Amino acid sequence: MDTKTHFSRTTIALHWLVAASIIGLIALGIYMVETESWHLYDIHKSIGLLTFVAILARLAWRWRNGLPQPVRPMSRLEHVTAVAAHVVLLILTVVLPLSGMLYSGASGHGFGIFGWEIFPSHHSGDQAVPLSAQWSDIGQAMHGYLGYLLLTLIVLHAAAALKHHVIDQDATLKRMLGRASD
Repeated sequence: MDTKTHFSRTTIALHWLVAASIIGLIALGIYMVETESWHLYDIHKSIGLLTFVAILARLAWRWRNGLPQPVRPMSRLEHVTAVAAHVVLLILTVVLPLSGMLYSGASGHGFGIFGWEIFPSHHSGDQAVPLSAQWSDIGQAMHGYLGYLLLTLIVLHAAAALKHHVIDQDATLKRMLGRASD
């Protein structure tokens, strides 16, 4: 279990696995859209679905352990902001892949994990046949906007961790790196 001064190996591993995966998927997603690299979509969707499993495990683990407790006393505003940021980050990590599944499924492209079909595609010849153009458009817009929002919050989250380490000189970052002392 997590304590005020120490995170479990499970907490640390799930945090960094999900963080690295999401950052990589966002970077890949931006690259795919900017360069029209359609051949990478199956890789993006496969890794995204595997990451979604880790996200659900992290969410269940966080539910069991609760949100992280501050390592030092802080102002009410700082505490409320930290809690809100953690909650929004958790919510976005769940909703972003769901919006991607909505987009891919409703557009007729389906999705799966490296060839294992989870939601079937619908094609007529070489063209995907949307199940719902409206839901596909909603999923696509949500996936794009939420991806940029999540990326922004990740940058702010990392900046806050560095602020704790450099300015406050507390053990917040050390705890997430598994280097905090009890």
